[in-house]
Amino acid sequence: MPAYELLIDGKMVPGAQSLEVINPATEALAGTCSRASASQLDEAVAAAEAAQPGWAATPTAERRKALEAVADIITANAEELGRILTSEQGKPLPEGIAEAHGLAMFTRYFAAMDLPVEVVEDGDERRIEIHRAPLGVVAAIVPWNFPLVLLGFKLAPALVTGNTLVVKPAPTTPLSTLRLAELLKDALPPGVLNVIADANDLGSQLTAHPGVRKISFTGSSATGSGVMASAADTLKRITLEMGGNDAGLVVPDVDPKEVAPKLFDAAFRNNGQICIALKRLYVHDDIYDAVCDELAEIARGKKFGDGTEPGVELGPLQNEMQFEKVKAILADAAEHGRVIAGGGVPDRPGYFIEPTIVRDIAEGSRLVDEEQFGPLLPVIRYSDPEEALARINRSSDGLGGSVWSSDPEAATKLAARIESGTVWVNKHADLDPGVPFGGAKSSGIGTELGRDGLLEFTQRKVIHIAR
Repeated sequence: MPAYELLIDGKMVPGAQSLEVINPATEALAGTCSRASASQLDEAVAAAEAAQPGWAATPTAERRKALEAVADIITANAEELGRILTSEQGKPLPEGIAEAHGLAMFTRYFAAMDLPVEVVEDGDERRIEIHRAPLGVVAAIVPWNFPLVLLGFKLAPALVTGNTLVVKPAPTTPLSTLRLAELLKDALPPGVLNVIADANDLGSQLTAHPGVRKISFTGSSATGSGVMASAADTLKRITLEMGGNDAGLVVPDVDPKEVAPKLFDAAFRNNGQICIALKRLYVHDDIYDAVCDELAEIARGKKFGDGTEPGVELGPLQNEMQFEKVKAILADAAEHGRVIAGGGVPDRPGYFIEPTIVRDIAEGSRLVDEEQFGPLLPVIRYSDPEEALARINRSSDGLGGSVWSSDPEAATKLAARIESGTVWVNKHADLDPGVPFGGAKSSGIGTELGRDGLLEFTQRKVIHIAR
């Protein structure tokens, strides 16, 4: 197996220890990588600190050129990165390769962005300008569901604005990120990009580190709360994209046969392991039975298995801890609702659960109240749209949501009343690098993507000039 080492100050270095990474489709070893010590984390931050002034002084055009070269390297190695990703994450290989291309696309998009000086006032007595300065060292903490593309939300926005980076991938999916680091080692000046791996033991040290000026975190709400607390003493800037329990509201004017495939894809893409996946589906009485039947038929026809096998549409849960959690939620759902498709745990290696549709279930069950982050979908009956909106908004989460209707104008009015950072009409989980994204309520703080997301990696500096 290849050696996956840490990138610190422009060099690939072995870790103080090693970390075994499990293939979730087989429960066999996917690979072994270096595991950083606390002192190596300090070295990575020190390298980023030392490199930052020079990188910030580099003309923006040169930083852009370097990031374009980064994107080219990723594109040229997308198949290899995708295969590594599938071996550690479990998603079907075409999706793994597509994710690598997605990282390249996000990199190119943000490399092309600019933040020119804004002139607030330009009068006879004074001129007022707004400049954007880098923050310093950024810590990027990336989860296991999309290790590469979610890095794309952070890498180029941080670097194009003159910051330097210390990246920490999830302990269960570090291999593709460490291989990426090796590929990019010579594309950027030493210390500009540093990548370490841990066994869930260095996160608090990284987020509390006095050399880190901003944390860009994607992950669970519980961990995000800890990140926020550890950043408080040094008043770090933070961007937190955390969990969601996204609701979809289906009004009675839709065609169940037409809408069901879209709803299924919104809920089960990446085996349901998406923060903004459709996780609660509210369907009107008039079409409830028909939508349930259509979803169940689709679920029964899906092929799940090892992502390297041809035709596989859904992979395994990514890790054993998540597998056990989803099994417990499934058992609770079987008590509080009626399983009409799936519901089985195959007797085979790997963290597999059949794609499952549960009907006749409501709030008070774990499957409705919690974020399942797996291949289970509750279909919840309602009769009054006002009541449905109240039930949807009762959740403490507010990442995304959607309304499904043949009348987009009426649906938009309903969408405006859902308490989430993003609400889609007749689609779900559609992200674009140019469109800002962030959560409401306990689903997050700050913004990613778009110009607003880029600004989060900068310090606003107002300059008053007397005349």
